[in-house]
Amino acid sequence: MDHAIMTKVVQDFINQNISVDISKLALQKNPFTEANWTLVLQQIVAKQKAESKLPTWFATQNIYYPSKVSVEQTSSEPTAKYKSELISGEKLIDLSGGFGVDDFYFAKQFKEVIHCEIDADLSEIVRHNFEQLKIANISCVSGDSEATLERLNTKFDWMYIDPSRRNEAKGKVFMLKDCLPNVPEKLDYYFRFTSNLMIKTAPILDITAGLIELKNVKSIHIVALENEVKELLWIIEKEWNQAPEIITVNLTKEKIETFNFVWNSVATANYGQPEAYLYEPNAAIMKSGGFDWISMQFNLQKLHPHSHLYTSESVIAFPGRIFKIDQTIPYHKLEMKLLANQKANITVRNFPDSVENIRKKWKIKDGGNCYCFFTTDINNHKIVLLCSKL
Repeated sequence: MDHAIMTKVVQDFINQNISVDISKLALQKNPFTEANWTLVLQQIVAKQKAESKLPTWFATQNIYYPSKVSVEQTSSEPTAKYKSELISGEKLIDLSGGFGVDDFYFAKQFKEVIHCEIDADLSEIVRHNFEQLKIANISCVSGDSEATLERLNTKFDWMYIDPSRRNEAKGKVFMLKDCLPNVPEKLDYYFRFTSNLMIKTAPILDITAGLIELKNVKSIHIVALENEVKELLWIIEKEWNQAPEIITVNLTKEKIETFNFVWNSVATANYGQPEAYLYEPNAAIMKSGGFDWISMQFNLQKLHPHSHLYTSESVIAFPGRIFKIDQTIPYHKLEMKLLANQKANITVRNFPDSVENIRKKWKIKDGGNCYCFFTTDINNHKIVLLCSKL
């Protein structure tokens, strides 16, 4: 951490140039004798990124930012707040602290939080920032997290881990054993210090593969922000030996959409032809694979086993997008003339062609108020649903 960055003159410069194009700013000569110009520019870029992702940090004076990549990789405030409200207690230890956004919110639910970070410079930055944020119940410890566990030798109510992929694992199928720390291998070791763990993983991790690697999984939270899956949260309880609950959540500015079911439990979908309304599950549900459960819980007709689109005669509240079906047409040349040279928003579900090829083939421009779903019905016919968004 370069303390010259924290001088008033440098901080004023950063705040005054937060909206300036960084490529143009980089062409200027360094106006400071003490501060490193590259680091000053790095602060501006990272703070620009934090404006929407980390508004609390952005609004707080004298925050020191690590690299732009560290800010990009950290949890957003809405997802950090969500995960913090799932657990509470006296003591939590975070074995992979990073920029500390999750711990900022955990500190609201626990009397004491320990932030472990192997990168000494990042640990110093986080400690400094918590002082600016006026958070007094987080201790920042630099060094190997296992050494910290051994030294403290105490029981924690919760342990939090955000494993990072090893460099040599990039490009391979994402497995927890390819991450640091190797949670599946060390799980029994962690149970010496806690009975409850929360593991955060990237959404690319396959749920079935994760359940093969891990044991004692009580629930899996699939967390989406504005319909983009951001993370999977694995809640592990030492004595748990039943099937896990799958909890999907989509955090939006207006509401929180949730949908739950028990993994590997039996659900029977109902199938039918398009009716008056069309339902498209949100991204968290799509990740979960609970497609038959959607049909059963909401009493909706599924269009096809692989289409993952649903329909009903009357509109209902639903965790995803809802459309009024204005017209259903077969995917034939004659009927497709309706869309030629028109504007439409195109989605494909269980359909042999891509959005790009459909636009090119039928000369359909992007945009407008028409939403076209190219899909397959229960009789394996290719159809197009022309819809209006509710």
